[in-house]
Amino acid sequence: MILIADSGATKTDWGFRQDIKDRRIVQTQGINPFHQSKEHINKVVREELLPQMEDATRISHIYFYGAGCTPEKSLVVKEVLHTIFPQAEVEVQSDLLGAARSLCGRYHGIACILGTGSNSCEYDGEKITANVSPLGYILGDEGSGAALGKRLVGDCLKHQLPEPICQAFLEETKLTPIEIIDKVYRQPQANRFLASLTPFLSRHREEAEIHDLLVNCFVNFFQRNVMQYNCQHAEVHFTGSIAWYFQKEVKEAAEKLNIQTGKFIKSPINGLIKFHFEL
Repeated sequence: MILIADSGATKTDWGFRQDIKDRRIVQTQGINPFHQSKEHINKVVREELLPQMEDATRISHIYFYGAGCTPEKSLVVKEVLHTIFPQAEVEVQSDLLGAARSLCGRYHGIACILGTGSNSCEYDGEKITANVSPLGYILGDEGSGAALGKRLVGDCLKHQLPEPICQAFLEETKLTPIEIIDKVYRQPQANRFLASLTPFLSRHREEAEIHDLLVNCFVNFFQRNVMQYNCQHAEVHFTGSIAWYFQKEVKEAAEKLNIQTGKFIKSPINGLIKFHFEL
């Protein structure tokens, strides 16, 4: 049996597949070796994943794709998984390669992740051939939930949006300017806080100013990232919650730049199951 994982900041999707009819997906909390110890990762797998499995000894191959899985940090995850599944061959790769394999399969294309953060790459059907560093939500992460929230907060507090929208933002989020400043500059995980504000953008996306904000943020993502690849001769595919819920605005931004969009998927796990089962 093959076990495939796609892990982000908040959750990990685990997919099992025995044959063409036997497929199951379960979830645990997110695993990120950049922020979590080996002991913590071990605990997550043993206490959250194993109880959802019928027989761990049936696993012959594990393909784990995760945020924070750099070449160095991937060894931490690989060691934990090999300890728990000693009979299995284990491969640990980045979430970006997972997105590319899920979206593009074995064909050339450009794969983008738009979630709390953002990332992108050019992929040749086997490996990543180019990657513009996302740089995180302070210096980059254009088009991400954190970037959208950051732009929304800045425009509201600097009165760049109409007053009714600014007032609605504070009322609907039940936040004050002082609380926002505290959460961004003094509390941990400011990127998650900023990304948590995107439902307001979704609810008000028909307002002209909010529509323009969204499209401009996605144009910025294309210009600073995707257009550095060979995007004139390849489809650009997307995964992640922001890409999924704001497909219309992403496509509009792409059209402004004559970029051809392809697939939009909420999560890579089903595409990864298909990719590995067809090996």
